[in-house]
Amino acid sequence: MSNQFDQIPFGAAEFADNPEPRCPCLLLLDTSYSMNGAPIDALNQGLVAFKDELAADSLAMKRVEVAIVTFGPVNIVAPFQTADLFTPSTLVTSGDTPMGAAIEQGLEMLRSRKDEYRANGISYYRPWVFLMTDGAPTDSIVAAEHAVKSGEAAKAFSFFAVGVEGANMDILAKLSTRQPLKLSGLKFRELFSWLSASLSGVSQSQVGQTVALQSPAGWAEV
Repeated sequence: MSNQFDQIPFGAAEFADNPEPRCPCLLLLDTSYSMNGAPIDALNQGLVAFKDELAADSLAMKRVEVAIVTFGPVNIVAPFQTADLFTPSTLVTSGDTPMGAAIEQGLEMLRSRKDEYRANGISYYRPWVFLMTDGAPTDSIVAAEHAVKSGEAAKAFSFFAVGVEGANMDILAKLSTRQPLKLSGLKFRELFSWLSASLSGVSQSQVGQTVALQSPAGWAEV
């Protein structure tokens, strides 16, 4: 006798429990050794604040999904999960800056997650991808650059590059279709506060609706 659960795709339970449309946010975070000390401490504090601010918005908790890929080496720290389940790990630094591989890994995760949404009849907002680095890639970014630009052209996601002190802004400008932003000092907390407010705004809109972003002036060198 056929089991009634045979037809339910993997992961369906989470969507049955929470059929809200999803707003995916992928964080690609540089944890290479040059981020050691004050930068990684500020980044970790920013992530905790990000979680706390999302937790204050009941709708964002159900709609915003966060995933984290770190690089130095490439590591999936958190798969896509709704904000209520997201608990930031304390990041530590090591290694070099394989930025190209991290972008490719993250965008592949995003593709898979969107396939899961579609398979389960879940609508979703255009995903956000945030890259944060304080250096230059130590691997090739040719394939990553192509993936970012073709994804932007297809409106598959919105890609933002943020340079921390020491970042090669010319490479970030080449990689992204948007002007990369330079973080003012170590204002990660302000950046994540802006990001949570922006995601909350998106999560309260209709899927497909354009939402005006607040100015990043509070954390970026404008």
